[in-house]
Amino acid sequence: MGGVTGWTRRAVLGAGAVGALSACSSDGDRPSPSPTPSGSSPTTSGKIRWGRLERSVRGTLTRPGDPAYDQVRLLQNPRYDGEHPLAVLSVASEQDVATGLIFARDHDVPVALRSGGHSYPGWSGGGSPRALVLDCRPLDQVQLDGATATVGAGAALAHVYEEIGRRGRAIAAGSCATVGIAGLTLGGGVGVLTRALGLACDAVTSMRVVTADGKLRTATADEEPDLFWALRGGGGGHLGMVTSFVLDTVAAPTISSTFLSWPFPAAAQVVEAWQQWAPTADDRLWSTLKMLGGATHPGEPTLLLSGTWTGPTAELDGQLAGLLDHVPSPSVRSDHVRGYLEAMQAYAGSGERESLAATSHVMYDALDDDGIADLLDQVRAAQSSGLKEAGISMDALGGKVADLAPADTAFVHRRALATVQYTATFPPGSPRSADDYVRGFRAAMLPHWGNHAYVNYADPTIEDYLTAYFGANADRLTRVRGQYDPDGFFTQPQGF
Repeated sequence: MGGVTGWTRRAVLGAGAVGALSACSSDGDRPSPSPTPSGSSPTTSGKIRWGRLERSVRGTLTRPGDPAYDQVRLLQNPRYDGEHPLAVLSVASEQDVATGLIFARDHDVPVALRSGGHSYPGWSGGGSPRALVLDCRPLDQVQLDGATATVGAGAALAHVYEEIGRRGRAIAAGSCATVGIAGLTLGGGVGVLTRALGLACDAVTSMRVVTADGKLRTATADEEPDLFWALRGGGGGHLGMVTSFVLDTVAAPTISSTFLSWPFPAAAQVVEAWQQWAPTADDRLWSTLKMLGGATHPGEPTLLLSGTWTGPTAELDGQLAGLLDHVPSPSVRSDHVRGYLEAMQAYAGSGERESLAATSHVMYDALDDDGIADLLDQVRAAQSSGLKEAGISMDALGGKVADLAPADTAFVHRRALATVQYTATFPPGSPRSADDYVRGFRAAMLPHWGNHAYVNYADPTIEDYLTAYFGANADRLTRVRGQYDPDGFFTQPQGF
């Protein structure tokens, strides 16, 4: 499915997860709120029986005019602060989520699902079209039984790391503290331990998921195997709503972190050497190469590398030699040795809300001289863009990611060299210049990297997004969609 069509039996989904079905009680309601400039729905002209929903759930239903509405409606990205959903249901159980879904279907109300609230296009905001937001962040339980973790779909990564890390266990996931486990994992899940441990979805052994027929299913390699396959890399919002994950953990490693920077004139040499070295380095070594300009980088853009090593600390220098022997000496180097939990907390940052535009590439081919020149031209352009900070991050793949074949899970990019993210932060106001910058950067690199992209960095302007996100796996995803949602109940933009 290529967009949002129709108004009946519909759910417009962000990256998120949900649960089982229950009946709504009856009666006692107030009229639905009037449309706002952020969008409207045909349902707003009639009477939605919100009282039925409010009395049928353990969680909290918040509507326009309620004291908490202007807080609970917010996403992580302030650019979507103008989104005004019909209501926000902060669920207390998977039954709450199911009740909300049944209510929405009965009243022809669109539904937006929210896990961490980091949907790049704002699809979990519930404002365009106006929708009932099912906010799963209260489903944040993390339980550890030996090496097995059971994690609620709304758990933020900082909470997951805290709960498993203090018990001496670890998983590979992202580095942003407020990202929700569901949105990250359903799209694949890259992070600082990706090369050492694999993608976040590779650790999943079981999921609880409600499909479009209202049935609560357990998806594993043996039970509902097609659904299990599709939910590990196919993205959220197409096949059903996950309420919890069961993941294998590993013993928490000691992590050696290194931070290197060079003057920007060294960028061509560093990019050339990094792209040859990083994806084929020892599996225990992950790195990201960043080039960032804008107002926060006066003079010239910043060129820096962040690396994570889980092997013996004394061996880090030998591992870095594959890069450092081929580039000028870094102007700055800072190394740290930490436990897993301490390291992940250091990577997480403050979680501060900041207006952001972003899009992506997936890198299958190393750049030639022309490609590197085009890349650096785009980074330099950030200096005169008026943006706070803008540029590119290249995160190495390879390692354990490549141990699985591209068809083993829905995440198809197993043989790629790196994921690439183009980002721009901007002052309060219109996002147009930031969008133009990141999409212009991507367009400049299309001749070199093709159209490959990462579904967790969704961009509604990407053409032929099915091939970009899923490659040869798109056909199987479409078949699974036909099996589990034959009527097209879920209408996530950029569906399959």
